Amino acid sequence: MTSHRTPHLDETSLTPEQQRIYDAISGGPRGKVEGPLRVWLQSPALADRAQALGAFCRYDTLLEPRLSELAILVTGAFWKSGFEWAVHAPIALEAGLSERIVEAIRRGDEPEFERDDEAEIYAFARQLHETKQVDDAAYDAVAKRFGTRGAVELVGLLGYYTFISMTINTFDVPLPEGQEDPFV
Repeated sequence: MTSHRTPHLDETSLTPEQQRIYDAISGGPRGKVEGPLRVWLQSPALADRAQALGAFCRYDTLLEPRLSELAILVTGAFWKSGFEWAVHAPIALEAGLSERIVEAIRRGDEPEFERDDEAEIYAFARQLHETKQVDDAAYDAVAKRFGTRGAVELVGLLGYYTFISMTINTFDVPLPEGQEDPFV
């Protein structure tokens, strides 16, 4: 069900600027224009810049997909962003996160990790979201494993998916068809 806040995007009457960005998104690795990307197209300049940052954050950071998806799930759960969760939980499982970890994050419980890299990403992401800071132990663990560049890219990924989640929540972006809200 679409809310009155969810902007309608008529794909048959896009402006030339909207069409250019729509084509860039649909022709890129995402393959489709959905969720918050449709909202952002109401402001083509914002959509253009945001989708480019998003493509980098999702596909081109130093973090392997298993770890970037873990950070995305921590963010989606923090914001209780149903659309984000519905899209990324299956991707996280496919990338190698265990169902046990995914479900613990969804419930708001701290997962038991078998892999140190996952525990390090989780601690960093959770601390930054919940306390607005990252303590030395969490920062040092990420920086030791991924370098300063990796820490910077992780912060960028967390910030970008916070923006995604804020868009989803503000504009009542509906869940993909057939999905139920994972946070009710």
